[in-house]
Formats: sequence, structure tokens, C-alpha cells
Amino acid sequence: MNLPKLNFPNYEFRTQTSEHKTLVFDIIRKKFVTLTPEEWVRQHVVQFLMEEHHISMSRIAVEYMLKWNEMQHRCDVLVFDHDFKPILIIECKSTQIAISQKVFDQVARYNITLKVPNLMVTNGLQHFYAQIDFANCAYSFNEKLILKS
Repeated sequence: MNLPKLNFPNYEFRTQTSEHKTLVFDIIRKKFVTLTPEEWVRQHVVQFLMEEHHISMSRIAVEYMLKWNEMQHRCDVLVFDHDFKPILIIECKSTQIAISQKVFDQVARYNITLKVPNLMVTNGLQHFYAQIDFANCAYSFNEKLILKS
């Protein structure tokens, strides 16, 4: 699989081939998963959180299940604070998907349930970071990831 260079530092990944598919080892889920374009971005995000922001594996959930509007959904990455309260939702898209209002609406729907103060949306090339001000029903964008509890 020819995967694009992403707008993240270079990270090393364990891969293998099985039944003509490339798999990547997900250190959070502790198993090999199919290496799709979206998974390529997700794996970089996990490494970015651990390496650049020093967030331990125990505080990161991948494909976290949640219920919204009586339906099951999965957010790509959820980060918890030291008390294991959710503080960041990350929505990952493949590089072929433009970051649009629809993508932000998706992560905002997840946040109706989770009520986290920080959001990140990325397609691996562009990253958008927002902080939610629940008291004033507002949000602000940042140029880098800032985690506020």
C-alpha cells in the first residue's frame, strides 16, 4: 500500500501482510488492524499524542463506543485526563477527505454525549484544534493542540 506522507513527525509502525492486506499494529488496541488510509492517520495521531504530548497509552481510547440519539457511534480517538475524565475527542479522516463543516458536525454530535473541552479534526495533512467554552456556548480555534480540563 502506497501511503502518503502526513503532516506529523515520522513515526515507526509495525506492519505485516495477511491475506493480501497490509496490517498495522495498534498499540492501544494491542492487535493488528487493517491499514486503511484513515487508520494511517489514526495511528499517526496516537503516536503524536504519546510522543509530542506525553500522554500515556492508558489515557487513550481508540474507536471509543458511545450512544447518541439512540444509536451507537464510535469516535476515532478519545483522550482522558489523569482522573480518566474525557478531555479530547479526535476525528480522523483519510487524506482524500476534505475537512468540512460536516466533519465538525460529526465531532460536535459526539460531544453532545461526552461534553469534552477540546476537539481535534484531522485528515493527516490539516489539523484543526478547538476548545469549547460551555459556560458561554462558544468555541475557539487554536493553531496547536492545547489540552484544558
